[in-house]
Amino acid sequence: MPDTAHDHTRIYDEGAESLLASENFADRVTLLPPDNARIEAGTRVRILWGQDMLRDALDGRYRTIVCGVNDEDNSHGIVAQLVNLVTTSQWSVQTVTSYARVFQEAVSVHAAKDREPYILKYDLDSLLILGLLRPKGRDHFTLDDLSRGFRTVAKMIQGRMERRPVASVSFLGARSNRLLGPDGREPSFEGVLRTMYQAGYRGDVYPSPRMWSYGHVGVFPVYPFPQGLERMREGSS
Repeated sequence: MPDTAHDHTRIYDEGAESLLASENFADRVTLLPPDNARIEAGTRVRILWGQDMLRDALDGRYRTIVCGVNDEDNSHGIVAQLVNLVTTSQWSVQTVTSYARVFQEAVSVHAAKDREPYILKYDLDSLLILGLLRPKGRDHFTLDDLSRGFRTVAKMIQGRMERRPVASVSFLGARSNRLLGPDGREPSFEGVLRTMYQAGYRGDVYPSPRMWSYGHVGVFPVYPFPQGLERMREGSS
């Protein structure tokens, strides 16, 4: 019988494993296994490491995409790429912004500030975009904006199977619609996931492309993170 003590499952054929050693690549992530807790529906946010959100949306893997929009310029956001690439859409980058501007002007006269931000719907026929509208007069989102917005998003997709599966950008590393904390810096990815989760969101989230430079830090494929992480934090404090 063969000695299986030293056997391992091969990933590639023809010796390609030695060519693709992780230390040879600067842009990578170190994926850690999730918690082996009891499996329950609707209890996690899935993190799509290694996947391209734009291509997944165009391949029809999602019915709904959540992203940020503003009433000034959306030409650098993912919403611009989607409306340009979805061939059945009658929306353009200009009309996306115009609609946001008209809506913003219409509600700003009567709406209370505590109801912001609003969620705008852009139906691209094969894809629904739920656009978190950046509050008027600001050049960025806050975590409080995300919390309020995702509470609305959760209500809009609850019980609506025609709007699922749903995925969201991480709002980090954005050019058109930045996300900033009270200190003027971007919050952590964990802080974003926590905010979405506590607001009731249970869809997928795509990390920003620049997060591929953190290969030295282990990452998890789902949120909430394993309880062991919290115990490790408490032990190191």
